[in-house]
Amino acid sequence: MVFGGERRVNPVRKLWSVAAVLFFLIVLFSYNPAGAFNDEATLYLAQATQDAAKQDSETPQDDTSDQAKDNDDGEYDDDDDEYDDDDTDTADVQLIPDPWIEMNRGLFTFNDKMYFWVLKPVARGYGFVIPLELRQGIVNAFYNIRFPVRFINCLLQGKLRKSGHEFGRFFINTTAGCLGLLNPAANYPQLQPSPEDLGQTFAVWGAGSGAYLMLPFFGPSSLRAGLGRLGDTFMDPIWWLFDDIWVSLSIRAGETVNETSTRIGEYEALKEAALDPYIMIRNAWVQNRNKLIAE
Repeated sequence: MVFGGERRVNPVRKLWSVAAVLFFLIVLFSYNPAGAFNDEATLYLAQATQDAAKQDSETPQDDTSDQAKDNDDGEYDDDDDEYDDDDTDTADVQLIPDPWIEMNRGLFTFNDKMYFWVLKPVARGYGFVIPLELRQGIVNAFYNIRFPVRFINCLLQGKLRKSGHEFGRFFINTTAGCLGLLNPAANYPQLQPSPEDLGQTFAVWGAGSGAYLMLPFFGPSSLRAGLGRLGDTFMDPIWWLFDDIWVSLSIRAGETVNETSTRIGEYEALKEAALDPYIMIRNAWVQNRNKLIAE
């Protein structure tokens, strides 16, 4: 109904529209499972899961008879069991406490469904339209844009040499690399990427990891890493270059879709090879974080 030339907007309908748009954007920049690890950790994890699956499927007769003989003799059984526990379950689980495992498993399932039902189909359609070379260039550009996050955290951790390498990488890729679309800095071994963040800075300062968290949409984290992620947001140019939050959200959504389109298949292969995908993701994420902190 129109009064005085103005159309009355139904507030309930407007609220539903805003909620639908917000939900759509949140889903689009949601958790990319393969993006939880760097390339080196993904390759290591793939190899580890393949080896484990191969060992489970192969049970040579000679090994079985030898194992039965050891059991009959009763020698080394107790020592071997304690050693195995320390190297597997205890070593993995005690790396980080997981007191909310039931909730985390539920959120893992939620993120998994969102990936397969929404993010992956959108990314796959996007990949059919945009050439891989351009998509990889966009990945490079976004990494280059986030130079302030890595540079500042290098300084906060006292890694002056790394901060200099990070600046050199940013300068070369911004100038000779067409604003970061290309990666000519890769030709210089000393200018390797240093993915430092505030969560790692807190760890260097002595803060404990806290409990493990599986965040909805954002994936594996911890209390320390979650606080670090929040702090990094204030250093991320994507969030402070634009006054309109919807522009920043849209850019972040496009970035996630683009990155996911370059890594489709990695998470699926890892999940298929794992006996328990939740444990695999958790332990691999913790191992990757510990490796980054130690570097």
